[in-house]
Amino acid sequence: MIITPSSCKPAKQTLTPNQKLLLMLASSFLASPVVAQQADISTEILPLLQIEGNTFKDHNKNGALDAYEDWRLSSEQRADNLVSLMTMEEKAGAMLHGTLAINGSNPLNGSNYDLAGNQEFILNRHITSMITRLGGSPAQIAEENNRVQAIAERSRLGIPLTISTDPRHHFQYTEGASVANTGFSQWPETLGFAALADPALVRQFGDIARQEYRAVGIHMGLSPQADLSTEPRWSRINGTFGEDAELARSLVQAYIEGFQGGSDGAGIDDVSLVVKHWAGYGAAEEGFDSHNYYGRYAVFPGANFSYHLIPFEGAFAAKIDGVMPTYSILKDLIVAGTQLEQVGAGYERFLLTDLLREQYGFEGVILSDWGITADCPEACVKGIDNGVDQTFGSFSTAWGVIDITMEERFVKGIEAGIDQFGGVQDTQVLTSVIHQGLISEERIDDSVQRIMEQKFDLGIFEKPLVDIENADSLVGNVEFSQAAGAVERSATVLLENKNALLPLQNTQAALYLYGVDPEIVRSYGFRVVEQPEQADLAIIRANAPFEVLHPNYVFGRMYHEGNLAFADSNPEYEQIIAVSSIVPTIVTVYLDRPAILTNIKEEASALIGNFGISDGALMDVIVGIASPQGKLPFELPANMESVNQQYPDVPFDIEDELYPFGFGLEYVSK
Repeated sequence: MIITPSSCKPAKQTLTPNQKLLLMLASSFLASPVVAQQADISTEILPLLQIEGNTFKDHNKNGALDAYEDWRLSSEQRADNLVSLMTMEEKAGAMLHGTLAINGSNPLNGSNYDLAGNQEFILNRHITSMITRLGGSPAQIAEENNRVQAIAERSRLGIPLTISTDPRHHFQYTEGASVANTGFSQWPETLGFAALADPALVRQFGDIARQEYRAVGIHMGLSPQADLSTEPRWSRINGTFGEDAELARSLVQAYIEGFQGGSDGAGIDDVSLVVKHWAGYGAAEEGFDSHNYYGRYAVFPGANFSYHLIPFEGAFAAKIDGVMPTYSILKDLIVAGTQLEQVGAGYERFLLTDLLREQYGFEGVILSDWGITADCPEACVKGIDNGVDQTFGSFSTAWGVIDITMEERFVKGIEAGIDQFGGVQDTQVLTSVIHQGLISEERIDDSVQRIMEQKFDLGIFEKPLVDIENADSLVGNVEFSQAAGAVERSATVLLENKNALLPLQNTQAALYLYGVDPEIVRSYGFRVVEQPEQADLAIIRANAPFEVLHPNYVFGRMYHEGNLAFADSNPEYEQIIAVSSIVPTIVTVYLDRPAILTNIKEEASALIGNFGISDGALMDVIVGIASPQGKLPFELPANMESVNQQYPDVPFDIEDELYPFGFGLEYVSK
């Protein structure tokens, strides 16, 4: 049932004495006049209250208008009332950010929710914030999200779910860090926006993504990454805005303003964002990621930690709703005279309370990254246990606190400043901590108040259900897709263009292809041949080189690590060498990390860096329908020796660079 201002009819109703008293008390402490316009309302099962011509949802089904049900009151007032009504078990559930259960064998990929499992989480464990990793069409995602919201309406207080997501608008997909794009407009990675250095484009993307998320019932984005790519070997560079802190600050701010509808926090119809990862995550020791035990340290040999805080200043300027601490232990770091405790940032009080809350004045929700309270068994530490590789079942990121109990981890995290724990959906331990008085009720209420205020700000209490037909027509529509495609094309970086080969003038030429869809190429008029000897030109797609150095670890199997240089064993490199010796060859490399292109530069007739691009958009660039406008958002090294010698926390310190930061050619008029 959906009620809008235009469809709501005033109705006379006799109020009970309790209702009259409540309304009188509520009006007496309103900070501003009562809002006259009826709020948009949607519900599956909740009773409706008609009071003085307005309609309200009776979330707790008691037949009276409680203050938290009154959309005329401020979010702070409503949350204050709601928190006062919650049991300790319900407060514990609110402080967990779980994962919506999916049908099937893979909990990180599927197109339908496990409704029985989610009913357990919502009704029995009282969890009210959950990440979705659901695939399927936009209409299907919307329908499934409506189903779990209907379950939430059956809870004692009728608290709706805040449904979050990892990024799902880009090209690269890594389980547990991003979501496969299934119908949303498809944009380059954030590195592509950094290549264009245009905050307006980032803001446009955020606004479109905001509309698409809300259309399918998603309210929160676990993004952007304000991390810096100062360590070229790091596995998560593709999600950053590069290595320039000032550029990243401006683009982080624009990203948040697009999603959150400006610089005053997210409101109704906006998407609340959680900026990550506070702080210094990109200074990964040897480039190894802190999802893994072997990558648990960030290091600062260049004494450059403060540089890594600069992008977060853009988030604070945009009044970001949430902050997610990094998994990493900031190895032997001293900040403002304080020696940081050698624990993951989610447990480090100076980072979360002294620096983030007090110095920077952050007032939103601090949400831990996933799994920091989980036990870390042998497979978590060593990647293998009794011959069995680590799985998500033994995943933990409790760095520095492995040897204390789970109860102690919850206490330590809350004392450090955590409001909500990501990836946790067993409320028993936190409930026990609260009942034992190991954390004060006042401290618990502070966190729950922040979490509930954001729900009210987003309008989820009034309108948790979405229009499935609207999701189908709005998400990934032609206008949005065209805007995304324009950015794909312009974000390409032209690195080499020997003899002004590009843009191609002869669209009747015979082309040999590797990694490119022949049907798309034929649609441009070209002939596609099977052998390079038959071709006039060749087009080869390649990925930045990587190694799988830790295959026993669950994230070690998925993340790109190690050597950045093309080697003889690389099949894409072998194609480039063999084909370019026969015919002029156009090579495009997906730069999820700063690839070493020294031995490609000499062979390719044209060399294009991309940050996620479709075959059609690539062909538009090759034939000149669009021109590459991007500039490198990081240095490209000439060799691994320079990579090994640079400082992980310092930008622009590659001694022997092949292409500098900001490099990018343009087409020359023919």
